Amino acid sequence: MARVAIFGGSFDPPHVAHQMVCLWALSTDRADEVWLIPCFSHAFDKQLTPFEHRLRMCHLATELLPGERVRVSDVEAQIGGTSRTFNTVSQLRERHPEHEFSLLIGADLLTETSAWYRFDELRELVELIVVGRPGYSDTKTLELARVSSSEVRRRLVAGQDASALLPSAVLAYIERQQLYRLVREQG
Repeated sequence: MARVAIFGGSFDPPHVAHQMVCLWALSTDRADEVWLIPCFSHAFDKQLTPFEHRLRMCHLATELLPGERVRVSDVEAQIGGTSRTFNTVSQLRERHPEHEFSLLIGADLLTETSAWYRFDELRELVELIVVGRPGYSDTKTLELARVSSSEVRRRLVAGQDASALLPSAVLAYIERQQLYRLVREQG
């Protein structure tokens, strides 16, 4: 039975801290595999770059990670509709009864769980693996670099260098597809 850590998020865009989370989860021996799952439609109506671009960037961001141990899944697109972690986990457990699932979650999200759909039931389905975030203290978690997708987008929209925050393949894709610059041109 493989232990799979589900790592869901907007990944708009995926950045180096997302890669670090994948490697950290594998190195702590809490998971045999990490499945990166970009949300299809944000539950809180957050404006997102189209799913197909975010999915492609996730594939690019994970190219250099251990391929057999880090996978990108489009399960939320297959489910369709508003993405809800409880529904995604339930579907994965149904489709893959041979796996034991856990959920990678940022310490910042622990303060928002009252807004999550069926969070108490979700905790019964999966173990939570908490990843530290700057500004959220918990000595049992890993604190990663101060980087966020919001900061990456802000830099890209402002025409500032974001190359240290993004995998080079993701940055090249963003430039080819002219993502995030539309906001700057419209603003």
